[in-house]
Amino acid sequence: MPPPSFIEGEIPFDAPGTSKPCKTWYKVVGDLTTPPLVALHGGPGAGHEYLTSLTDLHEKYKIPIIYYDQIGCGRSTRFPEKTGDDLFWTFNLFIQELENLVRHFNLHQLGFYILGQSWGGIFGGAYASSRPEGLRKLVLAGAPASIPLYAKGCRDLLSQLPKDVRETIEECERKGDFESPEYEKASAVFYGQHVCRLDPFPEPVMMAFQHLHEDPTAYLTIQGPSEFTIIGNFKDWEGWKEAHNINVPTLLINGKYDEVTDSCVKPWFNTIPRIRWVTLENSSHMTHFEERDRFMELCGEFLSND
Repeated sequence: MPPPSFIEGEIPFDAPGTSKPCKTWYKVVGDLTTPPLVALHGGPGAGHEYLTSLTDLHEKYKIPIIYYDQIGCGRSTRFPEKTGDDLFWTFNLFIQELENLVRHFNLHQLGFYILGQSWGGIFGGAYASSRPEGLRKLVLAGAPASIPLYAKGCRDLLSQLPKDVRETIEECERKGDFESPEYEKASAVFYGQHVCRLDPFPEPVMMAFQHLHEDPTAYLTIQGPSEFTIIGNFKDWEGWKEAHNINVPTLLINGKYDEVTDSCVKPWFNTIPRIRWVTLENSSHMTHFEERDRFMELCGEFLSND
């Protein structure tokens, strides 16, 4: 089978809070003659590559895919000078960028789907709560509905790690030491159990860590220094409180071993009117790689069936 056709390009974006010329880099797989799936990557700042397994949905279900690097990472405009700027790095920034992309491709008229993974599901849920014209269905994968509940869930998972690993993480946190080899080694134990259980990590997943290492500006400001040390400006976010406004069918996916635990996913399920929740039994946070065939089957059938 020949590889799917694709185009790449850039969209000018007037980012609020700066006069710096900005662009959003994108890649479209397939032809935009039918409603596409817009893929919202996590991080923030992890880049689009680790979601490229979603191209399976085009190959198997003929759904066009729009990937893009969110502002601040990958091939889109970066803002290292904005580290710690809470007034710049806001939900509104990413929602405006997404809306700019939707307008660029005339998706309000064509129709579109959203799949948001992790952080992408957080702001994707917020965007869907605004009831954008043309949105047909929503997939939330490994997406917390509540950051306080997410933080509590991560702490619970940390408490179950081996004693030496847990104590190393706790000691480094007390010192504010998030870059030492000891901290990275201990954190890798958590990641190997609750972020991706494949060994080795797939190359596209490694690309996400590479992006975050190269430019952690958005991640440090919004999230904090690690997956379980959440001191950024979204630490109090409770997206489920607006989720009753989501008026499209929604598929909710997480993994049994996910850092995004059931307790922080459940508020989506309790609040969104038309929703189905599936937990994949052999996955953690990267369900789209860890149980790739099952993940694509769930999403493909959900998106394809009226």
